Amino acid sequence: MKKIILFLAPMLVVLFGIPLAVALVVMTVSAPAASEELRTIACGGPIAGTERWQPPLQQAAFTVFQRGFGRESHSSSRQRRMPTGQDLVKPKPSGGGLVVAIGAGKHRGFDIWVDNAPIDSIAWLHAHGVSSTGQVVALSTPNPNPLTLPAGGNPIEEGGVGFPLPPPGQPRQASLHNPPLPIPAAIKGYYVAAADRYAIPWALLAGIGMEETGHGRTTATSVAGAQGLMQFMPATWASMGVDGDGDGRADITNAADSAMSAANYLTKSGVTKGPEGVRRAIFAYNHADWYVNDVLYYAAAYGGGIVLGGVTYCPPGQGNPNLPPLTNQRLRTVLEWAISHVGDRYIMGANGPDAWDCSSFTQAAYHQIGISTPRTAQAQRDWLAAGNGFRVDPTQARPADLIFYDSYLGPNTIGHVAMVLDPGQQSTVEAMSTSRGVTYGSYAGKAVTAHIFEIWRVGNVADAPTRTTA
Repeated sequence: MKKIILFLAPMLVVLFGIPLAVALVVMTVSAPAASEELRTIACGGPIAGTERWQPPLQQAAFTVFQRGFGRESHSSSRQRRMPTGQDLVKPKPSGGGLVVAIGAGKHRGFDIWVDNAPIDSIAWLHAHGVSSTGQVVALSTPNPNPLTLPAGGNPIEEGGVGFPLPPPGQPRQASLHNPPLPIPAAIKGYYVAAADRYAIPWALLAGIGMEETGHGRTTATSVAGAQGLMQFMPATWASMGVDGDGDGRADITNAADSAMSAANYLTKSGVTKGPEGVRRAIFAYNHADWYVNDVLYYAAAYGGGIVLGGVTYCPPGQGNPNLPPLTNQRLRTVLEWAISHVGDRYIMGANGPDAWDCSSFTQAAYHQIGISTPRTAQAQRDWLAAGNGFRVDPTQARPADLIFYDSYLGPNTIGHVAMVLDPGQQSTVEAMSTSRGVTYGSYAGKAVTAHIFEIWRVGNVADAPTRTTA
């Protein structure tokens, strides 16, 4: 049996019977106090839960006080009111002899709110596999609608989560009087190839192609000087133009290059960063609200699609290097949890308790110390950059730092996250792939081979500020 011993400051990790000395460097800070847990900075949009839902009073049987859902007469005030939930009550003791119950017994209120309004929590419990006696029939499974990798996806996978392209809003302009045109087969092929490389819906590129040139039907240079299928300005092309057909050069008038460069531009502009990120990326392409809505209208007409990314949006940031680092005790909790799950399965989109993808694994590890991070690798990095952590030089990495790099989502989007285990050996603990599961890995050489390679340190933050003594 493999034996793992974990101590921090100093820390000795025994992996596969081979001792690895790991020096833990604790930063010295003056203010705020290193023992203080600062409140996390939230990003826009919901943050997904870190684990499968679990029923209340899970460790003991309970019964549901069936009072129904709706207005009732309150016993003390004699007024009718709208209860927002149900009471879950532990059963009274049973057995021979006289039983005297003092007070109302242990119970817990259970409410479910959707869009700021209460719903029938009993119906919700039943729908999520819990009987009226509190017995768990079947807990929720990992993501019921897992997304598949694009063609040629990297074997190191992450996410399995995403969101549909947002619907168009108002105002609109060209789409009000120009219906979506059929897409020539060759042009659609360019859209699809670019979408596969950058892991975005091809219909989004079709929306831009329709808005700009009717899929190449307009060939003239615009009055502003924009050229090609996707209408790039030469100055923008200088930084965003890429080779789309493999001839070794990026030609602004080449349709394959133009479509690939549009995908490059959108992903560099943050199109995978939630619905708000989609709108911001299209706006970066052409600074007009009506343009954004036109493109989304056409994209929907061509079938829409799912964006592989998180639903949260964090504006660009550089992190906060003045944050105190995690205390030794909190670091130990994160690492002990991560190591204890080595051997678990990798399932794209899974959220535990014994199967994970890379970002749900790191999310759950930090959840052990009261830190809620976003769901995907890119969103976790952006959350850190928003002020919940800071970037560190790879030579200064320490255990529990997070490593981010691009993978199957294309060269402009972070697609994988791993956790530093031993900086001296450049080893990791991570949910790696379907073939290897949760395992020990290495980040040696990754900075050279990856388009994106960053190491970030989580600050001593928590969902609610508290005082600790570690």
